[in-house]
Amino acid sequence: MTDYHSPTVVQPNIPPADMTPLERLILDLAFDAESETDGIYFHSECGPSDIVTLSVEDLRTAFEASRDRGESSIGKYVSALLTRHDEQAGDDPPDDIDVDLTDSENGWDQMFQDIVRRSATIDEIVVTSAFTCTRMRPNGFGGSVMLITADAIRYCSTADMLEKFWNEAAKASPNPRPTPSERTS
Repeated sequence: MTDYHSPTVVQPNIPPADMTPLERLILDLAFDAESETDGIYFHSECGPSDIVTLSVEDLRTAFEASRDRGESSIGKYVSALLTRHDEQAGDDPPDDIDVDLTDSENGWDQMFQDIVRRSATIDEIVVTSAFTCTRMRPNGFGGSVMLITADAIRYCSTADMLEKFWNEAAKASPNPRPTPSERTS
């Protein structure tokens, strides 16, 4: 069996004061988090978690403690999760809630963007990932970089870069050949 991993680092370190309690709680579960003198260093050996499970009580406490910090993408999402939980709870409410971080509206990348928007010291966050696997599979290696600013989230993988190189080479050649992606279409 082949296992795929995405070791990931987030830079710069994030000052705790720049995060809401809700963001801190969820990011600490989605990534490994280390307190350093200049902030929290977020990273992951295998890749950030797509789903984090929290007790309803912990989620509600962090949500309530974050309300005075202004709107946030994760705050809106968690508000809807808690409302749905309360409406469906009945006599035997579940003790835990899964927070799905794969949605483009409320993922960890959106949380980082909200942090950049509020921060007086951070203008951008860079998330760098490697793509690796436990066997030498052609689709198991590469990487990506994500640049998160207050205005945009930009992402580029090594496959995107390779496609760009092929297109540039095809335009520069007097006898252009189809790029590999054009040959498979």
